[in-house]
Amino acid sequence: MSGRTVTTLHDDLGCPLRLENVPGRIVSLVPSLTEALAVTVPDRLVGATDWCTHPADLDVPRVRGTKNPDHAAIGRLRPDLVVANQEENRRIDVDRLRDAGIPVWVTQVESVDQALASLRRLLIEVIGAGEPGWLLAASSAWARPPELPAVRVVVPIWRDPWMVVGTRTFSGDVVARLGLTPVPADDGPRYPRLDRSELDALAPDLVLLPDEPYPFAADDGPEAFPGCPVALVSGRDLTWYGPSMATSRADLIVRINTTLESCTS
Repeated sequence: MSGRTVTTLHDDLGCPLRLENVPGRIVSLVPSLTEALAVTVPDRLVGATDWCTHPADLDVPRVRGTKNPDHAAIGRLRPDLVVANQEENRRIDVDRLRDAGIPVWVTQVESVDQALASLRRLLIEVIGAGEPGWLLAASSAWARPPELPAVRVVVPIWRDPWMVVGTRTFSGDVVARLGLTPVPADDGPRYPRLDRSELDALAPDLVLLPDEPYPFAADDGPEAFPGCPVALVSGRDLTWYGPSMATSRADLIVRINTTLESCTS
C-alpha cells in the first residue's frame, strides 16, 4: 500500500482530520461501517464493537459497545483512524479518543442520499479505496423511482415503551423512497416515544416490524396491531447503510408487497 500525504479533511460534522498517510489500521464503532470496511478493505479493519455482526465471519478484536467503547482496548490496537457516527456513538467518547491523540472520523446519516455520499467520502477520500462495486450497485438501486403505494406506515423500533421511526431518519427516508408514507409525519423527535393511545391514533394502513433493534417476531409484535397488515422485515435492510443497501430495496419491496397482496386476496 503506497502512502500519500493528506492535508486537512473535514468529517460529516465539519470537524478537521489530518492524516499523513492512508489509514492502515482502522477501528469501527458503527456496525454498518464495520461491514462496509470489512467488505472493501478487510486487511485494514483491526477492531469493531460487540454489535458488529456482519460480515458473519468477521474476526477482529472487539472493543465493547457503540455507547460504551473500551478506550484502553482501542488504544492498544494502535489505530490510524477510528470511524464513528453521530447517532450511534456518544460525543464524549469521540472527544476522549481525540484527546488521546487518536484520529476520529464521524459520519452523519439521516437519509439515503446522505448515506451514499458519506460512504463515498469515507471510502474514497479518507480510506483511498476507490468506489466499491456494492456502493455502485446501491446507488443504482436507490436511484429508481418509488414502487410501492403511498399507504400510511408505522415502523416501531421498540416496545415497552413504544418507539417509532420518524421522518428525519435514515430508516424514515428508506420507507419514503419505497413509496410509502411514514407516520407520524412531522418535525418532532427523530424517534417519537408513544403511549398506546397515541400509537393507535396514527391509524396506519401498514405496520413494518424490523427484527432489530427490538427483536420483533411473529409471536412478539403483530398481536399489538389487530386488523392492520403487518410485515416482518429485516432490521438490517431497514436501518443499516453499507453493502446491504445494494439488495435491501428489492428485498423490502418483495416482503411488503407480499403482505399487502395477502390482505387483498
